[in-house]
Amino acid sequence: MENTSAQKELAGGYCSDLNQYSRFLTREVHIGAIPMGGLNPIRIQSMTTTDTMDTIGTVEQTIRMVASGCEYVRITAPSMKEAENLALIKKELLFRGYDVPLVADIHFTPNAAEAAARIVEKVRINPGNYADKKRFENIEYTHVAYQAELERIYKKFSPLVKICKEYGTAMRIGTNHGSLSDRIMSQYGDTPRGMVESAMEFIRMCESLNYYNLVISMKASNTQVMVQAYRLLVDTMVKEGMNYPLHLGVTEAGDGEDGRIKSAVGIGTLLEDGLGDTIRVSLTEDPEFEAPVAKAMADRYTKRALLEPLRNSAIQLHDLPYSPYEYNRRVSLPVQHIGGHHHPVVMLDVSSKNLKDPYFLGEVGYSYSALLDKYNMADQACDLVYLGDNLPSFAFPGNLRQIYNYQTWLGLTDKSNAHPIIKLEDFKDTVQKDPVLNLVAVNSATYSVGALSVLGHTEVILLETAADHGMAEQRAFFIDLLKQHIKVPVIIKRTYKDINADDLMLYAATDLGALLTDGFGDGIWLDAPGEIALSLVNSTSFGILQATRTRISKTEYISCPSCGRTLFDLQETTQLIRSRTDHLKGIKIGIMGCIVNGPGEMADADYGYVGTGPGKITLYRGKEVVKKNVNTAFALDDLIGLIKEDGNWTEVK
Repeated sequence: MENTSAQKELAGGYCSDLNQYSRFLTREVHIGAIPMGGLNPIRIQSMTTTDTMDTIGTVEQTIRMVASGCEYVRITAPSMKEAENLALIKKELLFRGYDVPLVADIHFTPNAAEAAARIVEKVRINPGNYADKKRFENIEYTHVAYQAELERIYKKFSPLVKICKEYGTAMRIGTNHGSLSDRIMSQYGDTPRGMVESAMEFIRMCESLNYYNLVISMKASNTQVMVQAYRLLVDTMVKEGMNYPLHLGVTEAGDGEDGRIKSAVGIGTLLEDGLGDTIRVSLTEDPEFEAPVAKAMADRYTKRALLEPLRNSAIQLHDLPYSPYEYNRRVSLPVQHIGGHHHPVVMLDVSSKNLKDPYFLGEVGYSYSALLDKYNMADQACDLVYLGDNLPSFAFPGNLRQIYNYQTWLGLTDKSNAHPIIKLEDFKDTVQKDPVLNLVAVNSATYSVGALSVLGHTEVILLETAADHGMAEQRAFFIDLLKQHIKVPVIIKRTYKDINADDLMLYAATDLGALLTDGFGDGIWLDAPGEIALSLVNSTSFGILQATRTRISKTEYISCPSCGRTLFDLQETTQLIRSRTDHLKGIKIGIMGCIVNGPGEMADADYGYVGTGPGKITLYRGKEVVKKNVNTAFALDDLIGLIKEDGNWTEVK
């Protein structure tokens, strides 16, 4: 195989270097005229949402996608007629001067895959439903029976591999968390390991036929599962002498701010690990809006390799005091409502606001009523605010803690609900401390582990960085805490300068999300430029916690990004469902355009709304079908009725 030097450097584990950015060197795969992997840049792609039989509509959308930055365009081919029509789409694109590589998306139909492989530059198959089945059955296999199933799949799969070899067609083996086959589920359960083995079985079949033009993906709507699965995949591949390029994506990320944050948490965490050769951001929006988001994430790493290694360069994969392949929150001792079993807190800087006007607190979740002289607290209300040296002229909400610089705090006559920030280097010599809560500011680049030993039971570390590769700096700090058995809670502070609102959302979701995904952090403080609205900083903070599943503060929508299989207007339907259910805190609702992206893809949703025919919807409770073929006009009311029946409905306040 090619690129064996990467395998020697990475003799196991998921990451080339924890101390500096180092991209995992993968095999170069040829996809038309645009190769992927190896030393090539991270490629950008998306998927059409038109009916594949609409040749001109698909061609024109493809052209818009290319103009937005797509280097590959994926098109669904659920049956033979769509697969054959790819030839007309390709012909028309070439006539118009576009030689963009096309990818056929295949699910259940081997014959469609074989036809498409003769036409396009790449085919994507899902090992969970390509020559396999998913009926949610638990099957006990003997070793002989399991091998017999693999042999059956090999016979159905090998013709496609041989065609791909003959025509020079690449293949993506794309595992999805929600569509693992009954065979894999019965052997490995609904786990990252099951996802990896699902792909590895097909990779091994390809290699037995001397076919190596492969790209691999491990997609899930749960960012924790997704990250763990990709890391396990790399670890497994390297141990077996493989280094195939990786396609990164979060399945059904959703739309708007939520979709962007969730995508950045999953994709960005892996990019920080040096993993990823192509990106697809799955938003419930027109596909031309996806590529710029993916490109913004990828572009951040073009200069990352030039940065100096961390000062703490002794971190080794084999010596990690935690597992990067499973989520376990770092154990900390609680200080008030921070750390321990409490969910991570949100802290914000309000020091530049007009502290004579209580109405600005509406931006951070506390709406003031002058008539009643009281605050109404929203679900996304921050927990602490930093005022620096500025004093408010009004009473803050009783459950909103105020944080001041030490000297200003020292001069307060009323210190109830007010607490100081003290620099670590000053802490030992500070005579008067708060008996309840002291934030101790620690620079993640210059701290001394020995100095942390002076911290007691009323201290919370405020871990600060403004460095480009600050995530790795802060991760190194948490590793030191674990090795020294220090259980002081930590609020992660990340400062960004000279950044716009869109990039702030993506960068913060990557940097803070990567730490939270590994179980690090008892709170977050996103320090943004003053021109960025405080309300957006607040919603981004809560969005990151939601996307990492560390603090649920609103309804979660697992909605697919639409494609040619979709049986209704996904954007319009998602917004309609959201408008009537977004007050149901903690409920997860899957909104899927067709049965392919149905009960499997929405894996861990509480309720599902799935297109099953023109004008027809099937409703799910978890993975159980509750109502089939409901008329679209009544489907949302029936979904709400189902939620009420389960006792999970609350009226809008």
